[in-house]
Amino acid sequence: MSSSPSVSHSTPTVSTPVHGPDQTELLDFVRRTAADTELIDSLPLDPEGRTWVRLEGPGGSEAWLIGWPPGTGTGWHDHAESVGAFLTASGELKENSLTARLPADGWKTLELSEGVDRERRLPAGKGRAFGRHHVHEVLNESTDEHAVSVHAYYPPLPQIRRYSRTGQVLRLEQVERPADWQ
Repeated sequence: MSSSPSVSHSTPTVSTPVHGPDQTELLDFVRRTAADTELIDSLPLDPEGRTWVRLEGPGGSEAWLIGWPPGTGTGWHDHAESVGAFLTASGELKENSLTARLPADGWKTLELSEGVDRERRLPAGKGRAFGRHHVHEVLNESTDEHAVSVHAYYPPLPQIRRYSRTGQVLRLEQVERPADWQ
């Protein structure tokens, strides 16, 4: 008795691109989260250094609740390929940012053009979304009041590039990976 070879027919698999949250969805998330007063009030505040708690962000995003003592800030940095959003839940933060898109890699020092600086005051309830390679610094300039904010990024932060700035000269100082802050 002879057997015929078995042939299996399979349908080609078409991969559907995975869509994570966009800037608008991240801003909606930080807005809703900042309105949760029980969560905001649960963050331990340190009088000298920033405190943070990792949150469950929407659609696989990375999210954080951050406490800012008076006079603290992030220094100039970006979030590489991630889009993001943040919102002040209590107190007031100031964001200094650049409107210029910087090259992603391959540089150590850049001279910035005049007119690329932007400043935003973000009192409680105010926030913003931003795109990839957004260079900024966030500050609590109050001399006596903590601020608390909610942040979300997608995709989860692959790296943070930290910069120093003197006048119009921006210098790449350090590249941090998730293991450095988690």
